[in-house]
Amino acid sequence: MVNLITGPRGSGKTQQMIDLANEKVKTSNGNVVFIKKSHKDTYTVDFNIRAIRMADYPDILTLEEFVGFLYGMSAGNHDIETIFIDSVLKQANLTLESLPVFLQKVDKIGKENNIDFYLSVGADKNEISGIEDYNVIS
Repeated sequence: MVNLITGPRGSGKTQQMIDLANEKVKTSNGNVVFIKKSHKDTYTVDFNIRAIRMADYPDILTLEEFVGFLYGMSAGNHDIETIFIDSVLKQANLTLESLPVFLQKVDKIGKENNIDFYLSVGADKNEISGIEDYNVIS
């Protein structure tokens, strides 16, 4: 399942994602992953959550490469239960226009591997097209 947290910059999406991840890891039977562009604002992420800083992977530049990264992560660890992607529009070359295609690919990964995804999007939900099939939290 794909869950979206939407809102303008500075509306508390990152903290909401961290809180959700910290709650999820308490009840999860598998692994929880938190993907962010940098380690800024992640000092409160539970130690049991695998935090990934995309700045450590500077060669992942396109939507396709980012999707490949997610496939590789799921192939390398069959115990991943939940993946949080903070500020998804800051990852690779993702834009509001390419977001619907990315969401379809993430949804497919989730269904194939039984992984729940939570993505924060720095835009009001009314500005985002193609999200009708996904759970919009805010």
